[in-house]
Amino acid sequence: MAIVDVTVIPIGTETPSVSKYVAEIQELLHSYEGKITYQLTPMSTLIEGELPVLFDVIQAIHEVPFKHGLQRVATNIRIDDRRDKESTMARKVAAVQAHLSQTETEIEPVHHKE
Repeated sequence: MAIVDVTVIPIGTETPSVSKYVAEIQELLHSYEGKITYQLTPMSTLIEGELPVLFDVIQAIHEVPFKHGLQRVATNIRIDDRRDKESTMARKVAAVQAHLSQTETEIEPVHHKE
């Protein structure tokens, strides 16, 4: 299973806001439920699933702004494809949180003399 961080950047929009495109992309992603897991963030969307499916999804979301008559779209993609063990978004976050919890218990409290 792979995790993709994808940002679709419509170029030549009437206003600086792109939230309507992001909303439409989220609706499109919803149609892939059962095949992928996805999470909207303030700067991008994270998608996890099997790599061939993710490439289909990326192509589909890249096309969204073109359907509105735009002539240029830039899509940034980062792929994390780990094959030695199953890696999911939730497991990656949990691993970091476990380290944070461990660090918090290892730190001794500081006592100030008054």
